[in-house]
Amino acid sequence: MMNLGILISGRGSNMEAILKAVKKQKIPVKPAIVISNNPNAVGLEIAQKLGVSTETVESRGFSGTRWEYDQRIIKILYKYGVTEKDGLVCLAGFMRIISPEFIRKYKNRILNIHPAILPSFPGLHSQRQAVEYGVKYSGCTVHFVDEGVDTGPIILQSIVPVRDNDTEETLSKRILAKEHRIYPQAIKLVAEGKVKIVGRRTVITNQDR
Repeated sequence: MMNLGILISGRGSNMEAILKAVKKQKIPVKPAIVISNNPNAVGLEIAQKLGVSTETVESRGFSGTRWEYDQRIIKILYKYGVTEKDGLVCLAGFMRIISPEFIRKYKNRILNIHPAILPSFPGLHSQRQAVEYGVKYSGCTVHFVDEGVDTGPIILQSIVPVRDNDTEETLSKRILAKEHRIYPQAIKLVAEGKVKIVGRRTVITNQDR
């Protein structure tokens, strides 16, 4: 069973959805630790109420390199058994760019969710980009993290129609509901060994129908 580490910066609504899904859907992972770079993150309290250990590695005022900061994160992950062999790291609103060294160490063991149908609208403010561009459909994507910006192999995507009267806020709300569904599904597939990476594509094998 994989040990799961979740990195957050704020409320951590995707973190909450993941932790609740683990209990309900029998996802074969052990929620080992939630780490935040923000000591005031509301998600820390939510995780504690759900029975998961939490720790903070404050990033404000940190003067070292990204890798020096990430080594502190990794030290905590190791403490809770979230290693590159036995662990899975999920980014859930973690407002830091993680270092290439961290990504290479945990190759194909870090997942992220992005509020757009990648490769469209990577980076920040994806929902605003979708509304301003005038697309008819948006959505969300769960992907492996690589050294690019939202460029890792895609695991799952979910479509959300864009309404004529949508704003960034209304579209974001509907996309978030989809995020809460597909992130746990993607974790389950990865934890069960059903996701194979072929080049930059993923192949999902033996998926329940």
